[in-house]
Amino acid sequence: MASPTPKANPLVVRSTSHGSSKAAKPPPRVGFVSLGCPKATVDAENILTRLRAEGYELSSSYDGADLVIVNTCGFIDAAVEESLEAIGEALAGNGRVIVTGCLGAKGDIVREAHPKVLAVTGPHALPEVMAAVHQHLPPLHDPFVDLVPPQGIKLTPEHYAYLKISEGCNHRCSFCIIPSLRGDLVSRPIGEIVQEAEKLVDAGVRELLIVSQDTSAYGVDVKYRTGFVGGRPVKTKLVDLARELGQLGVWVRLHYVYPYPSVDDLLPLMAEERILPYLDVPFQHASPRILKLMKRPGDIDKTLDRIAAWRGVVPRLTIRSTFITGFPGETEREFDELLQFLDAAELDRVGCFAYSPVAGASANALPGALPDEVREERRARLMAHQEDISTRRLEQRIGQTIQVLVDDVDDEGAIARSSADAPEIDGVVYVTDGHDLEIGQFATVTVTDCDVHDLFATLNAGPA
Repeated sequence: MASPTPKANPLVVRSTSHGSSKAAKPPPRVGFVSLGCPKATVDAENILTRLRAEGYELSSSYDGADLVIVNTCGFIDAAVEESLEAIGEALAGNGRVIVTGCLGAKGDIVREAHPKVLAVTGPHALPEVMAAVHQHLPPLHDPFVDLVPPQGIKLTPEHYAYLKISEGCNHRCSFCIIPSLRGDLVSRPIGEIVQEAEKLVDAGVRELLIVSQDTSAYGVDVKYRTGFVGGRPVKTKLVDLARELGQLGVWVRLHYVYPYPSVDDLLPLMAEERILPYLDVPFQHASPRILKLMKRPGDIDKTLDRIAAWRGVVPRLTIRSTFITGFPGETEREFDELLQFLDAAELDRVGCFAYSPVAGASANALPGALPDEVREERRARLMAHQEDISTRRLEQRIGQTIQVLVDDVDDEGAIARSSADAPEIDGVVYVTDGHDLEIGQFATVTVTDCDVHDLFATLNAGPA
């Protein structure tokens, strides 16, 4: 499971218009809708950056665009439906639509539902998308105007950004079709990643969210070969990359970390506060038999031992994970094993999906498919069970002084996040007297209360 939460969020792109007296007519305008996970967001940012580099303007409305690109998600059925609806909406609102993203890699689904689309590509397909744009909306090049900032076009707020370190995945989990959509693991050169991170930090980014399909496997495909960062030799390996990013003076948060033994090497960097004490580890289940059917690591005792060892090195470590309920053949006893695992592991943040058969996934052929209502009932039961655990973990933070990063400020104070909170998928910290704080600012606060998901705090010593 690649995404911590299977969200499909339309992203409205706004742009300041740039004109030139050299141009004989206004530059072509492109509308953009992006759905899906952070990896899809990075793909969208790459497309937007190229569009602006070639002189295209970005439109925030369908009627103001000459053409619309829809970046789709195709991981689960609900995401497929939402993507198809978004394509239909773009066709109705504009009529000229190019489709890209994971849904585009799933055969003729898009063209069967919407035969009038101009072109369809899969994910991570910048050249193909731009070729389609050039065909249907040729650019107006103005060499006198620089349209792209050094960090590229970003869809996230200015103070945080996703940094994708690899593409594809070498695992063959039975419930997942990511390898068929995005291919096997391909790690980016370490120097290229660090250079992008430096540009983001120079542009005001205060938090880097490291994403991929399997972050722990970074460098496996190139046998951890030596790359170069600023002329220095550095191994293409996650711990080395984390060490480099940890020198930039911003928050560095790791997502999609498989529980390999090599993860232990990251703990000293967390203890030294080089990177955030936060691990997003998709455990998926706790029953050895179900994990075997999922083609996932299945030694739960070792997993619990590893969690205990991690917390021994970094007591403030936050662990988030995701799980699947109602997998084919899952018995009530095996579901209870999962609840018992949650009790033993005491994870800080948990997301859960009711199993959804994905076209092309080998798990669809497994016997013992459960009714939808059973899958959903177990999902709801797991989340209710986890609420008590999460609340106990949050209660332990009352009275503590912590650093937060401000995401928003309104009449009730500031809405911020601590090291334990990734944007959109975790909780927040409500700073009740933070009216004078600014978005993107670090502050030191004292935790005064909590609810099931969030913390409440007051300013301690002013802005950090």
